[in-house]
Amino acid sequence: MNPVRRRFAVSAAVAGALMMVLGSASQASAATSYPTAPGYQVNVRSGPGTNYTIVRVLPQGSQVRINCQTSGTTETGPYGTSNIWDNIGNGQYVSDAYVHTGSDGYVAQRCA
Repeated sequence: MNPVRRRFAVSAAVAGALMMVLGSASQASAATSYPTAPGYQVNVRSGPGTNYTIVRVLPQGSQVRINCQTSGTTETGPYGTSNIWDNIGNGQYVSDAYVHTGSDGYVAQRCA
């Protein structure tokens, strides 16, 4: 094989491997899970507020992935008082006052 072609082939292989590693790292950070408050079963609602229907209940010790966050009715829970609601699935919201994010503010993008 021509030395120039060989160098290009090796460089392309290294670049491809690097892209796979970087892609995996960004996917891992997007998949961050947060624990719900210990000792609590957390209501999952159809929208960002207590006026929305409960669609299911998370058992004690659950972990949630936050897709996005939005404002809604104010709730007081073990992690303070907050009007931030975490979207954990299509039409599924939990009050951020019951999720240990380590922050009193937004930790994910705002919901559209």
